[in-house]
Amino acid sequence: MKPIIGITASKELGREEYAIEMADTEAILQAGGLPIMLPHLLEDKDIDQIANRIDGLFAAGGYDIDPTLFGEEPHPNLGVIIPSRDAFELALIRKVLELGKPILAVCRGAQILNIAIGGDMYQDINTQMKGPLLQHKQQAPKSHGSHFVHIPEGSLLHRLTGTMKLRVNSRHHQANRHVPETYLVCGTASDGVIEAIESKSHQFVLGVQWHPENMAIAGDEPSLGIFKGFIEACTEEGDE
Repeated sequence: MKPIIGITASKELGREEYAIEMADTEAILQAGGLPIMLPHLLEDKDIDQIANRIDGLFAAGGYDIDPTLFGEEPHPNLGVIIPSRDAFELALIRKVLELGKPILAVCRGAQILNIAIGGDMYQDINTQMKGPLLQHKQQAPKSHGSHFVHIPEGSLLHRLTGTMKLRVNSRHHQANRHVPETYLVCGTASDGVIEAIESKSHQFVLGVQWHPENMAIAGDEPSLGIFKGFIEACTEEGDE
């Protein structure tokens, strides 16, 4: 049996449908998982049931996050927010963490993971971070690795990718800022932007700022290694 992987869905303002990226489903399928789309449910009993039924959670990319959730008011460069998605993902992530199930979170997903555990984020790195920055919204195909991320030896991310210097793609204007001590900053760009975090106490809880799904389906081995490690952890969860 393939492990069931819940994928958080995006939504457009003023539109009444959910959406997920095909690259997310393809990367999960390629690594051996069975992806299902999760709507924005807000009842505790529904969230509990979802968390108990899935073997792992893939917190996908998408629009910006409501800054009032971490005690700030909106920056002028804040983009679209979807309140129902914020509320659903925060509740679901906390429940999945409580159950000890694997989580792979990308881009926005890595940020909402950090907020769920008590961290915060830059609403706009270009105006809120000091010093010159790299280009974090690349002008290149989605599967192209446009800058490097430095990874500490012995981290989960290091074990998954087999490298301490990883080329990644990049399309974001926000990033994690303060990360709780219970988590390790396991990936950093040369300009100081936090690119990855991982739990120090869970078997597999990893948030990455880039989009390994686009690189994995294009044949990038380190990116595929992230998904294979995630699905392997979810398979072990499903076998328990």
